Amino acid sequence: MTSTPSPARAPFQLGRESVAPGTRRQIDVPVARLYTHTPLNVPVEVVHGRREGPVLLVCGGIHGDEINGVEIVRRLLHVKAIAALRGTLIAVPVVNVFGFLQQIRYLPDRRDLNRCFPGSESGSLGGRIAALFCEQVVDHATPVLTYEAGEALRFDEWAIAPGVSGVLRVMRRLGMLTAAQRRRPASAEVANGSSWARAPIDGILRPGVRLGARVAKGDLLGWVAGPFGNNPGEVKAVADGIVIGMTRLPLVNEGEALFHIARFDAIDEAETAVESFQSLLTLPPAL
Repeated sequence: MTSTPSPARAPFQLGRESVAPGTRRQIDVPVARLYTHTPLNVPVEVVHGRREGPVLLVCGGIHGDEINGVEIVRRLLHVKAIAALRGTLIAVPVVNVFGFLQQIRYLPDRRDLNRCFPGSESGSLGGRIAALFCEQVVDHATPVLTYEAGEALRFDEWAIAPGVSGVLRVMRRLGMLTAAQRRRPASAEVANGSSWARAPIDGILRPGVRLGARVAKGDLLGWVAGPFGNNPGEVKAVADGIVIGMTRLPLVNEGEALFHIARFDAIDEAETAVESFQSLLTLPPAL
């Protein structure tokens, strides 16, 4: 008895470009032109596996100054296991190329690209870029999972290494990569919400807590005052929780978000989970 060979997998189509199974290709997706008439493209790499499987999009740089995601995508593409990929990986290291070039969070019109999706072909610059990115790239892929970690305009290894590991775990769970040897995962807790403590006045921030600190509602987080330090405004915690984000630029305007506090039903367990994660994490050398 002879078996019938399975049909070859179809090429993957991205815009007008075609990627054959078992190959990888870098594609420039045009989004706009600069004042100089120079084309501006979003760089995309497609890894199209020989075997059938899901389509996964991994992207970074939605905010142009958040570069840890850019490095996560780069390292992911250099993982050897990707050569035996099932399905298709679409990797986009920098989505907001405008902001990335200027080293700022926003687009030239000061819009936040993250707030522009799904976009509109006849809307603002942000809306048009979002609509194009959805049509050309996002619509090929699966539901969204967002990873937030690290500081702006900094490579933070404590954010990058877990990010790469996390993407690989997702790919294994989806059956895109061969399952790795089981390790005890770090404990985790899910926040039931978060709140921002904001600047009460314009001035210079003097923080009094660090990232990861446990705080109670009403605790003093820092002070905002002018250069002489007169009549400081106190920044207080708006809820019990753990500080998961804070501004690093001390020059602030009234109402600006300064400290991000995550709220948990069981804060003791959450604090222990943070400490456990840090102790279990081993940082591999950069690829």
